[in-house]
Amino acid sequence: MAQLIKLQDYISRYEIDLARYPTQFIRLKQNQWERIKYQWQTGETIERWEHIEEEVQEEKKKSLFQKLFPFKKDVPEEEQEDIEKVTISNEWAAEGDSHQEEDTTLNFEPNLVYTPKTLEELKKMFIDQFFHFQMKWASSTLREKSYVDPKFMRDTLLRSMLLTLPDNYLVFYYPILRVKKAPIELDIIIMTPTECLCITVLEQESQAVYIANSERFWLKKDGKNEKKVLSPLIQLNRMEKVVEQIFHQNNIELPIRKVLLTRNGYIDYPGTMYGISFVDKRKFPEWMAQLKHSVSPMKHMQIRGAQAILNTVQTTSFHRDIWNTENKED
Repeated sequence: MAQLIKLQDYISRYEIDLARYPTQFIRLKQNQWERIKYQWQTGETIERWEHIEEEVQEEKKKSLFQKLFPFKKDVPEEEQEDIEKVTISNEWAAEGDSHQEEDTTLNFEPNLVYTPKTLEELKKMFIDQFFHFQMKWASSTLREKSYVDPKFMRDTLLRSMLLTLPDNYLVFYYPILRVKKAPIELDIIIMTPTECLCITVLEQESQAVYIANSERFWLKKDGKNEKKVLSPLIQLNRMEKVVEQIFHQNNIELPIRKVLLTRNGYIDYPGTMYGISFVDKRKFPEWMAQLKHSVSPMKHMQIRGAQAILNTVQTTSFHRDIWNTENKED
């Protein structure tokens, strides 16, 4: 499941600490999947899983303590307790404290709303629930929150990209950047471990054919209807230049590839164009399959590139305490 690190101008926890949240996202998803799978396979409660997990963590702590203090048997019992308290505090308590306050905003507990017959059905149910959680993840922090337009919950392209692409892909979905103090809305940017994808989407009438017949205008055919439309390459090239400038200013060495995408139509472009992939209804499944099977882990340059873009984004949000006050007044 790809990570939505910026949605329009909504607040994003990734803006706070991009080095931390991608790995936390992956760990949270994997841990909760194991929990719900355990419950489905055994019929036992989540509380039972948590008890087992606590026992495992306790054993890990004891094992680490044994390695750090092999002289433990020679130390008086009272001193042993003091040493263990200090050791555990240094290793785990600090991290636990930093996450404790976030439990209310980061807590995700999947529910067996029905009993799936197969593991694949269970995965689908889990991913559907995790998608809704991810939308909250991508529009809130501990102290701030943004109003999310309900249309994004119904956005099939956003859903398809997030649920299909791997965990190591970082997605900007129509982010609003501030370039020279002016807000600029881009389309879709996907930071993969090896490249940056700039994607402009053409999705209007189903089965429409887009014919490139000049640099500035294209022809859109929908059945018997024909209409002149502005070339989508203008927006795509503009987005590339903005990202390219950000990368140049921050010494980011990552190739940029442009994609013109339509899932429900066709693109008729004579010849080929360097650096641009035309993905229409015929090619979309194959294109997604290629992206899905990425085996490369996250790369340092990928994180740096995403951070450089995050440093220029515009954010609109409100403090959670204001939200809580308004709810109390209601």
